[in-house]
Amino acid sequence: MARGHHPGSRPGTERACLSPPVDCHDGKIVAYTAGSGPNAGLADRMLVKAVETLPEGAHPLVHSDRGCHCRWPGWLTLMDRYGLTRSTGAKGCSPDNVAAEGFFGRMKTESVYPGRWEERTRDEVFVLIDDCIRWHDHERIKRSLGWMSPVQYRQSQGIAA
Repeated sequence: MARGHHPGSRPGTERACLSPPVDCHDGKIVAYTAGSGPNAGLADRMLVKAVETLPEGAHPLVHSDRGCHCRWPGWLTLMDRYGLTRSTGAKGCSPDNVAAEGFFGRMKTESVYPGRWEERTRDEVFVLIDDCIRWHDHERIKRSLGWMSPVQYRQSQGIAA
């Protein structure tokens, strides 16, 4: 699982930040939180929502950019509570967060820039984020998954309803 934040608008406009954990197995966004700025609450809520999607007994490795919200005591307490292991890369080490960064890149080129999200209100952007993630998980096919979406792939593997 990888996670990160993405500013959703340009300087001088309302800001929207996204914290999406990405399952490195198939690229599915397993949960997400969005808010007006990156903060510990956004990161914590994302982690709790992601854990709620795990099968019983699962303890995945969590890759992140190791920013301040992934190193603060509250985050570390949640990691311990849920039996999760942090990746061991250095702070700011992008390969540890490559799944989330890849999603952000695809989201920008396929949805944000063509949709001119910078002209939207923050509330409109939150709706667009939800639509984008739903499309990404249910409809966007990937060659690495045999030309299936992450949800279709999980269904084909018997790991999703």
